Amino acid sequence: MLPDSAATTTAATAKGEVQPGQVLLSVQGLKKHFPIMKGVFRRQVGSVRAVDGVSFDIYRGETLGLVGESGSGKSTVGRVMLQLTPATEGTVTFDGHELTSLPASEVRELRPRMQMVFQDPHASLNPRMTVASIIGEPLKEHLSLSRSDRDLRIEELLSVVGLDPTHANRYPHEFSGGQRQRIGVARAIALNPDFIVCDEPIAALDVSIQAQVVNLLLKLQKDLDLTYLFISHDLSMVRHIADRVAVMYLGNIVELASVDDLFESPKHPYTQALRSAVPVPDPVVEASRVRVILEGDMPSPANPPSGCPFNTRCPIAEPRCSEEEPEWREITGGHWVACHFAE
Repeated sequence: MLPDSAATTTAATAKGEVQPGQVLLSVQGLKKHFPIMKGVFRRQVGSVRAVDGVSFDIYRGETLGLVGESGSGKSTVGRVMLQLTPATEGTVTFDGHELTSLPASEVRELRPRMQMVFQDPHASLNPRMTVASIIGEPLKEHLSLSRSDRDLRIEELLSVVGLDPTHANRYPHEFSGGQRQRIGVARAIALNPDFIVCDEPIAALDVSIQAQVVNLLLKLQKDLDLTYLFISHDLSMVRHIADRVAVMYLGNIVELASVDDLFESPKHPYTQALRSAVPVPDPVVEASRVRVILEGDMPSPANPPSGCPFNTRCPIAEPRCSEEEPEWREITGGHWVACHFAE
């Protein structure tokens, strides 16, 4: 845990005890459609269905991995969950508070408990602000701390994420990519949140640095009782950090299961294709295993196919798939899938 201090005590939020199966955040029927405007009078001629009706729960203390191709809607889900982008339809319930219907002032009161680590550590830090100002900004906005207490808290946070506190007055350009991401993590945990959306936090980092940042996130989760939504397209890293995994395709979640079930027995053809693309470190197994190669590109979210969203690329698709949307169903304990033929 972080060392005790006046700042830590003031920043502490009313966290409940970590209990197995206790839902911290629930998403139901979430949609986010971006309007397509054309013409002199900017009339709406269509919508980009970035998120098109997803539902899942995140349990307190767990890490839910969210995976899928670029453009599948993963980052939009994370941003809508934190109300950084308003939802078109559906509900997001955080610890009993339905966020989509709350006024902005009440969402702001909950903001310290919900934070985000952004994908690009170069773009997410203001180049004109020092590290102390960047990390201290949420403390200044949400807490009434003296200057000395705030400085102590900033030094404490830098130490926790593995940075030298004496570098607090440096600017972001004076740090490497991995160090900048650690600054982003320090900013995210400054107010002792319950829940953090990690939006591809290692995608922009060198491979040698990625494991360090992931291990830091795991350590912080254990020390601070954090709950994560870990968004990534790197299945091997998701397997390392996540407890459960949700697979997104074209704005829809097509499969949700524990990390072991998903990797050992994927049921959806799209998940099977993603799984087959992950290299196996055994050359004998790698040479003999069967790859699932998908043909074509993901359809445009502005004009998704009818029926199953995956039917245009699915290797086992039948006429039924283009006519009837598959039911979201539980095939075994905790293993959910949206496919007519999953068994």
